[in-house]
Amino acid sequence: MSNLTSLKIIQMQKFFLFLFFSISLNIANAQKKKIGKATKVIKTVVKKTTETIGNGNQPSLDEVVKGLKEALSIGADSSVKKLSIVDGFFKNAAIKILMPPEAVKVESSLRKVGAGKLVDEAILSMNRAAESATADVKDIFFEAIKNMTINDGMKILKGDSIAATRYLKSATTTQLTQKIRPIVEIALKKVNATKYWNDVFKEYNRFSVKKINPDLAGFVTEKTIDGLFFSIGEEEQKIRKDPAAQVTDLLKKVFGK
Repeated sequence: MSNLTSLKIIQMQKFFLFLFFSISLNIANAQKKKIGKATKVIKTVVKKTTETIGNGNQPSLDEVVKGLKEALSIGADSSVKKLSIVDGFFKNAAIKILMPPEAVKVESSLRKVGAGKLVDEAILSMNRAAESATADVKDIFFEAIKNMTINDGMKILKGDSIAATRYLKSATTTQLTQKIRPIVEIALKKVNATKYWNDVFKEYNRFSVKKINPDLAGFVTEKTIDGLFFSIGEEEQKIRKDPAAQVTDLLKKVFGK
């Protein structure tokens, strides 16, 4: 091989080496830029997250659960106080206890024959029984609220504006029924509701082939519980949406916009 040929080979080798290192360097620089951009994004996210946590702008999961408990406690306490007074049920059109559906014809028939006053007394008595029974149920609510778990809180968070109220209803209805029914029975007797009810159906049954004898205490108990949770649901929605109802720092942090 001549010296000239050898020189050309060496020059070509140098050229290819130069080309290889140039390409490698460009690839490395491109990767470096990508890594740099990614690092910058990560640092920005971390900084913002740190600032948010540091400033306490976002509640932790534990704070959210505590906030839900606080909202339910306030809602339950407010509802019990509001409904357990005289006319708490009777003058609240949304929850006032009226004749059960199967007794509507009874009521209509009695009013037609001049026995409307008897029906009115029966309705008033049912509502007075509900008002009386409502006063003694706060402990049941507070115990269920205290036992709310993180998992319960997560389910509530994924729910709608009365999800916490529904949780409380599912957790307490059995105990509420056991607690309220005996009180309702006593209250109904105290205000002669059982007498009025019996008189109503005794009077109706005189004119009807189909006799009706519904469970008065059971009906009033069910309507009392429905009224309680309707009211608690209203309180929950208010706390979630109305800043004026977010009366503690925790409620403001969890539900504030």
